[in-house]
Amino acid sequence: MGETYDVAIEKDIAISVHPEFPTKQLGAYAWKARAEEFDLLVDSSGCELVDSVRVNVRKIISATLFGSGKVEDVRLRVEAHEAKVVFVDHPLTPVQQSNLETAWDAKVVDRTGLILEIFAARARTREGILQVELASLNYQMGRLVRSWTHLERQRGGVGLMGGPGERQIELDRRMIRDKIISLEKDLEKIKRMRATQRAGRKKKDLPTVALVGYTNAGKSTLFNRLTQSGVYVADQLFATLDPTLRLLEIGDHLRLMLSDTVGFVQELPHELVDAFKATLEEVIEADLILHVRDASDPMKAEQAKVVHETLEQLGLVGDFSPPIVEVLNKKDLAPELESYRAETIAGSRVAISAATGEGMEELIELLTDWLCQEMHELHLRLDISDGRALAFCYQHGSVLSKSVGDDVVDLVVRLNPADADRFEIQSGLHVLSR
Repeated sequence: MGETYDVAIEKDIAISVHPEFPTKQLGAYAWKARAEEFDLLVDSSGCELVDSVRVNVRKIISATLFGSGKVEDVRLRVEAHEAKVVFVDHPLTPVQQSNLETAWDAKVVDRTGLILEIFAARARTREGILQVELASLNYQMGRLVRSWTHLERQRGGVGLMGGPGERQIELDRRMIRDKIISLEKDLEKIKRMRATQRAGRKKKDLPTVALVGYTNAGKSTLFNRLTQSGVYVADQLFATLDPTLRLLEIGDHLRLMLSDTVGFVQELPHELVDAFKATLEEVIEADLILHVRDASDPMKAEQAKVVHETLEQLGLVGDFSPPIVEVLNKKDLAPELESYRAETIAGSRVAISAATGEGMEELIELLTDWLCQEMHELHLRLDISDGRALAFCYQHGSVLSKSVGDDVVDLVVRLNPADADRFEIQSGLHVLSR
């Protein structure tokens, strides 16, 4: 018998650098919170973060972003910790990234690259993997030059033709463009398939409720609490990437489709916003949005602003936006939270703890009221042999009560307005009350 050994996976030692720009006027606490969030992203990437430095950038240097003194300071930190990766909490141009890698003798990853790496590691469904790959290819297009700096670019040319490195870059760009076109076609097929699935849910009169919110706000915990599902939950950023749909039955035979979606984060790379349009269509097409907020987070107001701005990027503004209900989560950590019911569903808020279950009755009650507000309750008297009408009621509505006599069936059924009208026209029956 051979012996077994626990093999520890060695993590890359990393340093994080947080540029702070006085012109943004965020305030000391906001910069500190942003740095802490970015360091959580670094932890989520699987690297071992050993040092975190905040750098005041009064003037942006086009070649390196930072001034020479700051670049040298970080180089000494990299050397002292023998770091392999430096994460920079700001988008870098290809030239800046290349120059900093040379200066620090380490791999440099900017904010966009870090989020892409996390998404690539976490995506599980075919759609999620395709979307991350598409976003990564769009990100890499402008950075190909970095991969070929060791090749001659001018040998054999007379100003009209580059060297082998330049030719290789063009070949790679063509390959990437071809791959992007292929991925976009695959994602378009998935988009059509999801549209077909949504159309099927509409035919079955299944309204969709989408959970949205800042990353790590507790959406998946709430999703599991409501649907008794086993969706992956972790105290980390971007724990959920792929959309999950579950049927939820509440109240008196009421049903809806609940959707769990990727969490938002400040300065989400535009490559990902575009690439994840197909996934976020569950939000775009939702009949109701539950905005889940971590009410215990000191930066909750700023996080809410990020969510609203992202929804606006998706076109959900004004008349194009479904009703939005605020779900103030983590009441167990903020006991002062209170619920508020507006005259309409939109603008209401519910204080809950998805972890402990506190406040869930109020949330279920709100969802029940929302489902019922447009429904019609019909009192019907059907001939006992009229199986077609009875089947329509069960297929399209919620049967609240049923009483069977010798020749008739008394039925109380809840239908949406369109189906209630359709039932009367198709059956030709008289509705006792409505």
